[in-house]
Amino acid sequence: MIDPSTNKTDSEVGRRTLRIELAPKTLFTIVAMVVAVALLTRLVPVILVLIAALMLVGTLNPTVEALERRKINRNVAIGVVFAAMLVVLGLLGVFTVPALVEQVASLVQQEPKLRAQLVKFLSSYPLTGSLAESLRSLKYAALFKSYSAEAMALSKDLFEIVAYGAGAFFLALYIMIDRDRLRGALYAAIPRAHHIKLSRILLNLETIVGGYVRGQVITCAMMAIFLFVLLTACGVPNAVAIAAFGGIADVLPFIGIFLTMIPAVLAALATSSFAATVVFVLLLCYEEFESRVLIPIVYGRALRLPSSIVLFALIAGGTLYGIAGALLALPVAATLLMLIDELKVEMPGETAQAKDDEIEADDVIGEEEYLRRTDGMPAEAAAGIALEISEEKKLQEDAAQKEDGVGSAGPDPVPVSSSSSPG
Repeated sequence: MIDPSTNKTDSEVGRRTLRIELAPKTLFTIVAMVVAVALLTRLVPVILVLIAALMLVGTLNPTVEALERRKINRNVAIGVVFAAMLVVLGLLGVFTVPALVEQVASLVQQEPKLRAQLVKFLSSYPLTGSLAESLRSLKYAALFKSYSAEAMALSKDLFEIVAYGAGAFFLALYIMIDRDRLRGALYAAIPRAHHIKLSRILLNLETIVGGYVRGQVITCAMMAIFLFVLLTACGVPNAVAIAAFGGIADVLPFIGIFLTMIPAVLAALATSSFAATVVFVLLLCYEEFESRVLIPIVYGRALRLPSSIVLFALIAGGTLYGIAGALLALPVAATLLMLIDELKVEMPGETAQAKDDEIEADDVIGEEEYLRRTDGMPAEAAAGIALEISEEKKLQEDAAQKEDGVGSAGPDPVPVSSSSSPG
C-alpha cells in the first residue's frame, strides 16, 4: 500500500539506511596490520635464521664471558670460541661422514638379506602375515620413480638448510661483535623505568636458550655413543650410521626414541633375534635413564615444562614449520612462560601470593637504585648497570632457591628436554 502523506510504499517507509564510515586512522591501522602479517609470512625463513642466531649467541656467550674474566680481549675470545666450534664441526664431519656414507652403502647392499630376515620374522605370526607378503612383493623401481620428485625437493631443502645455517652462524658472529651497540639501541628504545625488567628477561632468555642448546648437544652425543657401543657389542653391522641417526633423532622429544629403535632393532634382527631383543630392552632402559637422571643434571633449571605443554608445542611447531619448528618449539614455549612470569601477566584462576608482593617490592627497589645510578648516562652504559643489578639479584634468588630445595620435602620438578617421557 502507498502512504498518502509520503507517497511511498510500506516497504520503502520501513527501510533504513545504515552507513558505516571508517576514520582515516582506523583504515590506516587495518591496512598496516594486513601488510605486516603478509610480510611476516614471507619473512618466516629470515625470522627462523634470526632465532637460530640468537640461540647460538645465548649458547656461546657464557664461554666468551668466561674468557673475558681471564683478561682476554672480547674480540679475541669471540674468535677463539667460533674457531673452536668450526674445528669441532669439521672434525666431526671428517670422522663421521665418510664412515656414514660407507655404511649406508653397505646397508643398501645388504637390503635383500635384511628384507628376507624381516619377512621370515613377520611370516611366523598370523597377524603380520599379510605385511610380510606385501614386503616380499615390494617393487623398488616403481617406488623410486614415484619418489624421484620428492628426492629432488628434499635435496633443495637440504641446500637451503645449509645456507640458512651458514647465515645464522655469521649473523651470530656479528651480533656478538656488536653486542654493546645493539644492546644500547635496544635499551634506548625502551623507557628507562623498564630497563631492570628487560635485563631480567634477557638473562632468563640466555639461560633458557643456552641451556637448551648445550643440553641437546650433550644428550644427543651421549645417545650416539651409547648406541654405537651397544650395537658394536651385539655384533650389529653399520653401527656408525645407525648411531649417527640415533643421535640426530634424539633432538625430538617423545618420538626420537622410536625413530631410533626402528633401524637399530631391524639391523640387530639381521644378526639374531636375541641381539634385537637386547637392543630393544637396553634402548628402553637408556631412555628411562636419560629422562630421569641425565636430563635433570644436564639441563638444570633451563627448561621446566609440563609434558602436556611439550607435546602441544611440538605438534604446533612441527605443523607450522616442520622439523625447524619442532626444534624451536620447546625454547619458544619456555620463553613464553618466562615472559608471563616476568611481566606479571595475571592468568585466569590464579590468586596473588604473598611471595609475589615481596618480589614486586624488590623490583621497585632495584628500579629506583638503577634510576639513581644511571641518571644522565647514555643507554649503552646504562644497559651494563641494569644487567649488573639483575645478575646480582638472580644470584641471590638462585641461592635462596637452593636453600629452599634443601629444606623442602621433595625434589624440584624435572625439566623436560630432548627425550623426556610423558611419565
